[in-house]
Amino acid sequence: MMHMTFYWGTKMTLLFNSWKTESWPSYTLTLLVIFLFALFYQYMEDRRLRFLAMGIKAQSQPSINGAPLLPRLGARVSNSARVMTAVLVGVNSVIAYMLMLAVMSFNWGVLIAVVLGFGFGYFFFRAMEYEALVVQDPCPCD
Repeated sequence: MMHMTFYWGTKMTLLFNSWKTESWPSYTLTLLVIFLFALFYQYMEDRRLRFLAMGIKAQSQPSINGAPLLPRLGARVSNSARVMTAVLVGVNSVIAYMLMLAVMSFNWGVLIAVVLGFGFGYFFFRAMEYEALVVQDPCPCD
C-alpha cells in the first residue's frame, strides 16, 4: 500500500514497481540517484540558457562611453538555438516531472535528496548567471 503522508523509512517503491528498496544500501543508492538527477536538471537548465544566449543575433545596441547596455527586448534568436533550447526544455520537463513523482512517494529522504540536488546543482551550475547581470556603470550619475 502506498503512503499518503510523509514517512521515514527504507522500504519504498519509487516510480516503477521494479524500483523497490528493502535495505539501507539500496535506499542510499536510490537517494544518490535521485540527488544526481536533480543535479543533472540544473546542469541541463544551464546548458539551455547558454544555447539561448549564444543564439541571440547581435544587433546594433546603444552604448554609453563604449559600454554596451543590456540586450533589447525582442532580440532575434537563431533557428538552431531555438531548436536546441526546445529539445532541452523537453528533456528538462521529463526530468522535472519524474522528480516531482518521486517526491510524491512521500518519503522524507527522497524529498531531501531532491531539494539538496537542486540546491547543489544551482550552486555549481547556475549561480554564475547573476554575476553576468551585474553591469558596471561607467557613468556615476547618482
